Amino acid sequence: MSARDSRWRKVRGGWGLPLVLAIGIAALVAGGCGGSSDSNSASSAIEKGAEEAKKGIETAKEEIKKGFKEAEQATKEGVEKGKSKAQGGIEKGKAQAQKTIEKAKKEAEQGIEKGKAEAERGIEEAEKQAQKYGY
Repeated sequence: MSARDSRWRKVRGGWGLPLVLAIGIAALVAGGCGGSSDSNSASSAIEKGAEEAKKGIETAKEEIKKGFKEAEQATKEGVEKGKSKAQGGIEKGKAQAQKTIEKAKKEAEQGIEKGKAEAERGIEEAEKQAQKYGY
């Protein structure tokens, strides 16, 4: 599981609790005041519950915004790490290609030297044969 996934889990659990509490408080206040004959205390309790619910919703919104910011940051960090790894791979590939080129160049030079030596021996042999037959 990536860091980004675990951050989303924290965000999901973080904003849900205040929202559930606010709704629960509002329900308890409204339910407890149903049998009361004092309508002023009932309406103030309902208003208080509504304010608590609004606060819970605002807290949830802030947690969601925070979660999005964290996810965005984690994405940027992941992209930068990916770029860094890619650059390292490119550099490694260049180094391997350079080694291969150097090896091929060395083998070609050795082949040229061997070919020169064989050509010189062939020339010497031809001269000997020419002298042997009087040319």
